[in-house]
Amino acid sequence: AVVEGEHGGTGLEAGPTGTALAPPAGPTGSALAPPTLPPGPGTTQGPGAKARRSPLALELAVIAFLGWIYDWLQNLAPLRVNLALRHARAVLSFEERLHIAPERALDHWLAHQHFLAYISSDFYDNAIFGVTLGLAAWTWWRRPDIYRPLRNDLVVANLIGFAVFWQYPLAPPRMLPGFVDVVEKVGGLGSWHNALISHADQLAAMPSMHLAWAVWCSLVVWRLARAGPWRRAAGAFAVLYPLSTTFVVLATANHYTLDVLGGAAAIAIAIAVVELAPQAVRRARSSFAQG
Repeated sequence: AVVEGEHGGTGLEAGPTGTALAPPAGPTGSALAPPTLPPGPGTTQGPGAKARRSPLALELAVIAFLGWIYDWLQNLAPLRVNLALRHARAVLSFEERLHIAPERALDHWLAHQHFLAYISSDFYDNAIFGVTLGLAAWTWWRRPDIYRPLRNDLVVANLIGFAVFWQYPLAPPRMLPGFVDVVEKVGGLGSWHNALISHADQLAAMPSMHLAWAVWCSLVVWRLARAGPWRRAAGAFAVLYPLSTTFVVLATANHYTLDVLGGAAAIAIAIAVVELAPQAVRRARSSFAQG
């Protein structure tokens, strides 16, 4: 490159042999280079520097769409209470025959542990929104390169859950005789506690979206940290967070064991549909093209 000199020259001086010398080195000893332009709007720095963020308007529209479906399902709840209670008795009876029904024992134990019950109540109310939305926002902002498939995993898992809510309304254990509604009895931190209860679909126990979202959070944390120094902490979180969620939803009498398994199945199906199936199709097409 030719750089204009102070007096209109080229900035190159002839050497003893008549050849041009290279431009002067910069402060670090390297050749001068054109300045680096700042990243444009919608881009980020770091591992996902080349990816563009999904438009915020689109993300808000997705949330509004899911909220609209959930609200529609909630409006159906008063018409299906008796059906949901029949399903609840059937699910609990089925679990008892299989000896996988710890809900009642955990519920009675937690109801007498006031401090732990209070923590569990707050966890049930707040973790599903705080942890999930916090990780979604962080990934959208800092790692747009991995955000879209993860977002789609969560959306598809919710749509699966909504379909089951519609087809199979299920009352939670706390609505059956012999159970204690720990969250209502102990209360929770913040003025939004009662609002959350009153605006939740009371007949949407199957599948447990608390568990589905917890598994999704574990997946996000693992993908964010698996190649860095925090991978062990990420691995611990990936195991402990879903296990803690499982304990809380069972011990507060908000879900059955089958609900927890259903939540895990919902997010697993979503990942298979969104990520694994397209990868398999691409590999098959590549093999076919090479063959």
